[in-house]
Amino acid sequence: MYIIGFPLLLGPLVTLHELGHYLVGRFFGVKAEAFSVGFGRELAGYTDKRGTRWKLSALPLGGYVQFKGDMDPASIPDKEAIAKASPEERDGSFHHAALWKRALIVFAGPAMNILIALAIFASFFALYGKPVPADPSETNVIQSFAEQSAAQAAGLEEGDRITAIDGDPVRQFQDIQDRVLMFPGKTIEMAVEREGRSLTIPVTIADSVETDRFGNSSRVGRLGIYSGGMDFQPVGIVEAARLSVVQSVNMVDMMVTGIKQIIVGDRSVQELGGPVTIGKYAGEQLSMGPLAFINFVALISLNLAFINLLPIPALDGGHLAFYAAEAIRRKPLGPRSTEVAYRAGVALVLALMIFVTFIDIAKLPMFGN
Repeated sequence: MYIIGFPLLLGPLVTLHELGHYLVGRFFGVKAEAFSVGFGRELAGYTDKRGTRWKLSALPLGGYVQFKGDMDPASIPDKEAIAKASPEERDGSFHHAALWKRALIVFAGPAMNILIALAIFASFFALYGKPVPADPSETNVIQSFAEQSAAQAAGLEEGDRITAIDGDPVRQFQDIQDRVLMFPGKTIEMAVEREGRSLTIPVTIADSVETDRFGNSSRVGRLGIYSGGMDFQPVGIVEAARLSVVQSVNMVDMMVTGIKQIIVGDRSVQELGGPVTIGKYAGEQLSMGPLAFINFVALISLNLAFINLLPIPALDGGHLAFYAAEAIRRKPLGPRSTEVAYRAGVALVLALMIFVTFIDIAKLPMFGN
């Protein structure tokens, strides 16, 4: 499953990412010299009437599109070559397209990954409906406690209605989960209503390490409280689309929170995952069936969009940052500063890849976890 899951996950996602670049580039008249499914040596291919070489390559872990004027896979501009280009070379060249066109072409890749995630989430909501409390009036009322409950230890009681956490209103049980899950060990102020009285009780979120059926551990925050049951309410296409946006925003917020916590030391860098971890999870989700795997595809697609939009030179977000600077200055950055920034960006990306891969390998059971 690991061998099948990894290329089945990343291959289509990266290829569709590149297809987003290609389609918008073609719309704006930028010529694509090659579109490869996979990397490395070409196994098969053909050249279409527009001169684009479509090919299947040996390493099926993604793909790339090479526009006219690109000197390398990262589309790093060569200022001297751009300036000396002949009229024929300028025609259909990516680097000679208008600034706003280049920005849209670059953004189209991450946008495609975002659309994939939205489409998957919207499909799930349309098919199964949205989760709603069985009794909406009791959704934020504590019905019972877990065997070891941080909330109960802090003084909360059954029947308490949670109205706010750290001053932010609580309207449904999901609001409580969202404020707790990513913050193990944090002390929060919980406002509750008890028998007509309003109380504020400090609660330290339990720091829980939970292990799934495959032995994967995750560190999460828990209060140890239960509310009423949940039902699924059918929704239309428009509502399903809206819910998919909410779901995606919440997931991105969790990604940002996790990265912040790693940077400031609230979480261990061992919680980072690279290609090995992605491959492991992909195989595990695939073994659980197509729905679990498709849901995982949506999560990784959002991750790809998020990572690619980081303002790191050589990533899509880095290109967009340079275009923003060019728009503000009304002229491109100097060739020297551009070269240094891109070289530093490539070095940073490679260093991060090596770092997370080392963490992945060190966590494998054969090395004692």
